[in-house]
Amino acid sequence: MADVESFYKNAQTKMDGALSHLDDAFAHIRAGKANVRILEPIHLDYYGSMTPLSGVANITTPDARTIAIQPWEKKMLPAIEKAILASEIGITPENNGEIIRLSIPPLTEDRRKQLVKQVKAEAENAKVAVRNARRDAIDGLKKEIKNGLAEDAEKDAEDKVQKLHDKYIKMVDDAFAVKEKEIMTV
Repeated sequence: MADVESFYKNAQTKMDGALSHLDDAFAHIRAGKANVRILEPIHLDYYGSMTPLSGVANITTPDARTIAIQPWEKKMLPAIEKAILASEIGITPENNGEIIRLSIPPLTEDRRKQLVKQVKAEAENAKVAVRNARRDAIDGLKKEIKNGLAEDAEKDAEDKVQKLHDKYIKMVDDAFAVKEKEIMTV
């Protein structure tokens, strides 16, 4: 019975990974609101090593449309500004000599629809990963029958994996609905 449990745990780990990846992908999709997670991919040279932006500055969101970046050392302002301009976030920084501000522009209706399509594609990719985890677990269980696993135990384990699959598919659908509402809200 320990073998059956290992297939279930393995499937659950893969499904957790798919959900985690989806959450990360959603965080990097700009929905017209200030979110410090859109700056996570930005790294810059800090005393000879590539450091994430959050490692050289305090990043806050003073309001729903602004991200404020206050470096711990003023001499880092030009380097931070250059790194933001070189990144793919598509926002021009405003440097006042103390703080860099990023103003998040409101989204047009067409852009909102494009973002919803992108979010839907990410959600579908997560569903595919969840289905693949289920398939791998069920295939493994079917192979265990040849190694002496009782068919009843295999069917019970298959049902358990299916219920886990259904739970994760619902979680993906819920995450998509929340992100879609966030994007479409003006």
